[in-house]
Amino acid sequence: MSEIKIPFTNIKPTPGKLLIAEPFLDDPYFKRSVVLLTEHNENGSIGFILNKPIEIKLKDAVGELPPIDSNIHLGGPVARETLHFLHTEGKLIDGSLEIMKGLFWGGNFETLKKLITEDKIKPEAIKFFVGYSGWEPKQLDKELKLNSWIVLQGKVKDIMKRNTTNLWKDILKEKGKEFGVIADFPVDPNMN
Repeated sequence: MSEIKIPFTNIKPTPGKLLIAEPFLDDPYFKRSVVLLTEHNENGSIGFILNKPIEIKLKDAVGELPPIDSNIHLGGPVARETLHFLHTEGKLIDGSLEIMKGLFWGGNFETLKKLITEDKIKPEAIKFFVGYSGWEPKQLDKELKLNSWIVLQGKVKDIMKRNTTNLWKDILKEKGKEFGVIADFPVDPNMN
C-alpha cells in the first residue's frame, strides 16, 4: 500500500475548532472521532467527542434532572463520572462560557434544571457529555505534528447535530475533494 497523505490545514487549535481524527488513528476513544475544543492554552486542552453517543438516555442516568429527550455522549476518557453540557442558550443560562458565536459550554446547573422543567430549553439546544477529552500542556501540539488530527473550523449546526453516526465522514466531505478522499478510507485498510 502506498503512503497516504493526510491533508494539512493552517488552522490553529483554539476553542470552537474541531479535531478530526486521522482515518487510521486506532485509539479506542478517538477512532474516527470529531472533538470540539473548548479550551486550549498553556495549561493544556479540553474538548468533547461529538460523535460517540452512549446507549443511556439522560433521564435514566441523571435523576436530579427533569426529563428531557436527550442522549448522552462520551465526551472522552477523562473524569467519566462528571457531566458536562454544550448549548445554544447562553443568554438564558448564567455562567455559560461562550466557545464560539452561538455556542456555549456549561453554566448554572440549577438554572438549566429550571429551564428544562419550564420547557424553555429544547433538546436540540443542548448536548450532554459524560467525561471529557484532555491533553497535558503541549501534548495536543505534539499530536498535531504527528498528523493525528486535522483541525477545522466548527459549525454550530454540526456540533449540535443529534444524529452523529456519519459526522466524521460528513465534515470531511464538506471540506472538498482533498478531505473527501480520506473520508472514504475503509476502517480497516487490510479489508480493502
